[in-house]
Amino acid sequence: MKKFIYISAILVLCFTITFAQQTPAPVQTEAFTIVGATAHIGDGTVIEHSIIIVKNGKITACVNGLTSKITYKGTIIEAKGKHVYPGFIAPNSTLGLHEIGAVRATNDTREIGTMNPHIRSLIAYNAESKVVESMRPNGVLIGQITPRGGIISGTSSIVQFDAWNWEDAVLKVDDGIHLNWPNSFTRGRWWLGEPRGLKPNKNYAKQVESLVVFVTESRAYLKGSRTTKNLPYEAMQGIFNGTQKLFVHVNDEKGITDAIDFAKAHGIANVVIVGGYQANKVAALLKSNNIPVLVRRVHTTPNSDDDDYDFPYKLAKLLTDQGVLVGLENSGQMERANARNLPFQAGQVVGQGMHKEEALKLITSNTAKILGIDADYGTLEAGKSATLFISEGDALDMRTNILTHAFIDGREISLETHQTKLWKRYSNKYKGE
Repeated sequence: MKKFIYISAILVLCFTITFAQQTPAPVQTEAFTIVGATAHIGDGTVIEHSIIIVKNGKITACVNGLTSKITYKGTIIEAKGKHVYPGFIAPNSTLGLHEIGAVRATNDTREIGTMNPHIRSLIAYNAESKVVESMRPNGVLIGQITPRGGIISGTSSIVQFDAWNWEDAVLKVDDGIHLNWPNSFTRGRWWLGEPRGLKPNKNYAKQVESLVVFVTESRAYLKGSRTTKNLPYEAMQGIFNGTQKLFVHVNDEKGITDAIDFAKAHGIANVVIVGGYQANKVAALLKSNNIPVLVRRVHTTPNSDDDDYDFPYKLAKLLTDQGVLVGLENSGQMERANARNLPFQAGQVVGQGMHKEEALKLITSNTAKILGIDADYGTLEAGKSATLFISEGDALDMRTNILTHAFIDGREISLETHQTKLWKRYSNKYKGE
């Protein structure tokens, strides 16, 4: 029996060693200087022949090497002909919450119930996820880990993608609450013989009213004595006092308008629209209320037959042109696997006429502002976190997004993943055939 236990333990250890995540990088102890690269700052500007100095996890200088006399520090990384970018940010993501679709025990994306503002996605985040690991070779280094399901799904947090556990990974704890606004239209249930097309949701008013009742009761509870603790009501305090943002997941024009009216009526000041498929129709309303939009996945098909065939590609530009602060998100089918393609979705927006540096802002500085982490992340500026990477070419083009170095808070992280190991294994097998 003991022999069997020993063998089992050895097998488990071997499996763990074979499939474990790359060991997180240690804290930066020595300064380094990146020399000669084209620096894409993330705020729309570009510095050719740049010099970037990093010390103690922070950028201490980012200047033009041709016009600025500055002393290099520490290790020199020669990057002439290459490009430096701030780490890309993936908002509204379930990375680290669901590993294997067919294994229910690996799915922590949602909780039972409909009103769950007290559910915290952070404590379920798996820092050793192979899917999370696969983001880094494309430059996606930060994510907003977001729950799903119900009317109020729960609370998101923002993490970096090289950590031992969720405590090490977290950059911003419980940054916002996520609300799934009721759909004003529904599609016919063809399996019940109903027409397949859109039709008004007869229960829309009732569903909105249930939300109003919950929010009203939460506010009343928070103003009361709280002798009996109510966790869902307690969790709503942040959106009332402004310390948290309310992320409203809604796509249709009426829903967006109603959601804005709802927030104003209940004194909720910090609102973000997530998805926003028809947000261009109410862009003036969004701008006047200073409400940003995390635009739904670019690489998708139009919702309606009468939409332009390229409408999802150009929505971000349409909103940006009307003065709305815009970022890109990637929810939907296979959202975790597709999150690594976030830079190429920004590249698709470039194909629709947006300037490349403006498109870069959609996944760097704009998203950092929307998530409230722009004081430390999103741009290559002195005083900010050295969360950045070096690419051999244009990082928004899948043909040239080839990373040579990546850093999170100045720590040089591994770009090795389960997928790169398989690529090397099989490329050697078929080499020369």
